[in-house]
Amino acid sequence: MPKEYSRVKRVASEIQKIVSQLIFNEINDPDLGMITVNDVEVSRDFSYAKVYVTSLNPKNEHENCISILNQAAPYLRHCLGKQIKIRLTPELRFVYDKSAVEGAKIESLINSL
Repeated sequence: MPKEYSRVKRVASEIQKIVSQLIFNEINDPDLGMITVNDVEVSRDFSYAKVYVTSLNPKNEHENCISILNQAAPYLRHCLGKQIKIRLTPELRFVYDKSAVEGAKIESLINSL
């Protein structure tokens, strides 16, 4: 029987915390705006990590934010490797998370009823 909170989930949670701090402190791009790290999915062999982000600035296009973050991914991976104690630091891939936008649409539909 697998554990309820596996090692992969613990590592993903730690990566989420560290990457969100790194984006806030290390990435100084005015085009990026406010970014929220919503979730991280780590592969079972810890070689890849999908980082789901949402832009809080409505005038920023999310494609631009994702491209900036993916360009900064090797640097963020380097900084992550210094802070997390695992054998292999995963390659970071940033993906735009549409759940916040979809949730706002659903909420507005419910309120209109």
